[in-house]
Amino acid sequence: MVAFEQPHGMHPPQAQWELPFFDAHHGETAQRLADWAMFQHVDETDDRAACKDWVARLGHDGWLRYCVPAAHGGALPALDSRSLVVLRETLAFHSPLADFAFAMQGLGSGAITLAGTPAQQAAYLNAVASGEKIAAFALSEPEAGSDVAAMATRAVQTTAGWTLDGTKTWISNGDLADFYVVFAKTDPNASARGISAFIVDARQPGLNSSEHIHVMAPHPLATLRFENCTVGNDAMVGALHGGFKLAMRTLDIFRASVAAAALGMARRAFAEAVAHAKQRKMFGQTLADFQLTQARLGEMSALIDAAALLTYRAAWQRDRSTTQGAGTAAYTTAAASAKLTATENAQRVIDMALQMFGGRGVQVGQKVESLYRDIRSLRIYEGASEVQLLILGKAALKP
Repeated sequence: MVAFEQPHGMHPPQAQWELPFFDAHHGETAQRLADWAMFQHVDETDDRAACKDWVARLGHDGWLRYCVPAAHGGALPALDSRSLVVLRETLAFHSPLADFAFAMQGLGSGAITLAGTPAQQAAYLNAVASGEKIAAFALSEPEAGSDVAAMATRAVQTTAGWTLDGTKTWISNGDLADFYVVFAKTDPNASARGISAFIVDARQPGLNSSEHIHVMAPHPLATLRFENCTVGNDAMVGALHGGFKLAMRTLDIFRASVAAAALGMARRAFAEAVAHAKQRKMFGQTLADFQLTQARLGEMSALIDAAALLTYRAAWQRDRSTTQGAGTAAYTTAAASAKLTATENAQRVIDMALQMFGGRGVQVGQKVESLYRDIRSLRIYEGASEVQLLILGKAALKP
């Protein structure tokens, strides 16, 4: 079965890129990507093979260049949140798995972009931009998901470098990546202040990534087990004990883009629902002729618009804080609002679209059925909805 399908002439709308949050090149980039995506035919039956295919295509045609800065083969001088939002929304509209492949190249290499040495950046970033190397971000553990400080993986310094022992799980691109940015405790008594980051190549002795995790939507995941896995001193990314802040900075860059991915899926479900309503015959008229259908489509449209504005504002604030030195507190709350609202609203929109299809909506192979499975994880990963609520609540209580 070919899971990726041509959207029958559907394109994500382009008018949103004319909003004041964006510059002219953002809209031009979105249009070029939408045109490109229409001609990609990828068999997504095997998610791992499909991800490799998508990385190769995205790298060959220059789209992964937006995941790294220009100094290392990138398209722009620095990582640009608005470009990431534009690209992820457009890719997710066409194929959530293509969006995943793109996003993980950025997230998996983000720590190297932010804090890597010149040698580390030269060794990995150009290869990420070309699609030659697949990246992964290894933070979560069996008992340390939202509570990052509870991680149990240890890195002990030796005369040869560092030895890692422990387990990481729910790792996207696990057993598929060429390298992992791994976070481990270098001071087990210092909570979050005792975490450091390391680059671990996939073939490093002592790393076992063969335990795959199967989930409801195509998504290559694995558990990583480190047993006496030794890396050199040159594998540390950033400062000793600076890993927690580095992980949060990396996630911050991409949080608004998670909202954009949800937005792209919601827009696709909405487009499918509108097309279906116009052609579905019922009681001598089309489904679109019923006021109940019109009201439901109106609700879906409003939910999408609300999520879009929050998403675009968050990306704009992140770019503004980077270029103008503005504070990051406003962006943190804006990103939390965007991620929460976009993922929760997308779940509602896709559920309403599936309901509109009736029995066909739950038939395997229908686009709304696959979107229903695709959207669910976005309310959990890279900061569950409950975590975003806590961020917003704490911000509201500050003096």
